[in-house]
Amino acid sequence: MKATADVVVIGGGVIGTSLLFNLGRLGVTDTLLVEKDVLGSGSTGRSQTICRMHYSNPVTATMAWESLGIFTHFGEVVGGESGFVETGYLVVVKEEDRGGLERNVAMQYQLGIDTMQVTADDLRDIAPMVSVSDDEVMAWEPQSGYADAHMVTTSYGIRAREMGAEVSLRNAASAIEVEGGRIRAVVTEQGRVETPVAVVASGPWSKGVLAQVGVDVPLVPVRHQVASLSRPVDKLPLHPMVGDIAQSFSFRPDGREQTMMGFGPDDDDDLETYNQGVDMDVMAEALSCLAHRIPAMAEAEFRRGWSGLFTTTPDWHPILDAVPGIEGLYCAIGFSGHGFKLSPMIGVTMAELIVEGKASSVDISPLRFNRFQEGDLLESSYRYRVLA
Repeated sequence: MKATADVVVIGGGVIGTSLLFNLGRLGVTDTLLVEKDVLGSGSTGRSQTICRMHYSNPVTATMAWESLGIFTHFGEVVGGESGFVETGYLVVVKEEDRGGLERNVAMQYQLGIDTMQVTADDLRDIAPMVSVSDDEVMAWEPQSGYADAHMVTTSYGIRAREMGAEVSLRNAASAIEVEGGRIRAVVTEQGRVETPVAVVASGPWSKGVLAQVGVDVPLVPVRHQVASLSRPVDKLPLHPMVGDIAQSFSFRPDGREQTMMGFGPDDDDDLETYNQGVDMDVMAEALSCLAHRIPAMAEAEFRRGWSGLFTTTPDWHPILDAVPGIEGLYCAIGFSGHGFKLSPMIGVTMAELIVEGKASSVDISPLRFNRFQEGDLLESSYRYRVLA
């Protein structure tokens, strides 16, 4: 491992590797990424990897839309494969949330996002396998889909290394040295690296990393469950992704024969001791909701399940900023279930912030570090917080 670097990135998920690649694109190649395990071994590897744009705020809607363009042209923009599959994305809300959905669709349409409100009659052409009731309202994104977390993360890492970056695995950062109010070095299990810039992108471990330098961030880990189901392909060869706000869960196809379902009460949990499996009673309730939405899925069979952690902030939006009071310290944290779908543009904008002093591709100031102290939190149109 090198002894000096222009930038050290702490965390080897999709956020860290995207940033490492985009630093290289801006000419900063004397870089090091340190990861305590292997690439994508934390929240990234447990993501549903849904790529959709239905947000309540322009900053995240724009980042998701621009990220979608990168996912769909990954070979040309980055190199390697993203595994992106276009499925379309359907949002379903109750009548009480009609106003929120209509506001979101109008805002997204103004931003140039390919989205529209649809009726039950429209749905017969778009997704006839989906059942909706008279008191439900829908929006449709035809270009949305899902990608492959492993492909995306490793492709970013490979391309960054080709440009000169170093990736050091199974090498946890144990300390960040600050001298005279600025970053001096990052200490890892394999040695000390002098650097003027350190970026914390450590997912649910970020709170502990930043606490080492006396920085307190309002991050809370929340357990989110995922199940893989075998679907009856003779009756249901295809279906779209669905954000079922009406029933507080989501699902997407996973290859030709499987469906991936995200569910659970999203309760606060402990970083080190949370249950990494699924609660079968909660899974059974979610499966019942799935069969209500797509009746053919009443014949689906549970294959396996896992749980990951959303690293949430008070407004369920990330923090993308320099850390006030410590020159050279940056953070890309608190993604609250949005990290993967935003990751291409997180890498772009954070690299711009570090190298050029300001993010120019997208204005990320609404995601600034101090917004919680300022009382300027972002708001969601829905109670289902991960939809933000």
